[in-house]
Amino acid sequence: MAKKDAPGMRGQRSRNDSGPLRQKRGDTNVSTIEAQYGRDFGVRGDMHLKTLLERTGHESLNDLIQSNTGKKS
Repeated sequence: MAKKDAPGMRGQRSRNDSGPLRQKRGDTNVSTIEAQYGRDFGVRGDMHLKTLLERTGHESLNDLIQSNTGKKS
């Protein structure tokens, strides 16, 4: 049974060999992320994470979640 890697994390995320958490796949649908984190980014649910990051200028999912982009549910 795996444990969570960091306080406040939802779900299990593996770590790279060098230690940092691996990045979320860029082809993940935004609707999946909105449901998991209780956010509404105001875009189509079938948009990919990579596209949303490019449009908002964020470098990672963590940056996007911590930003004021989107509404909390």
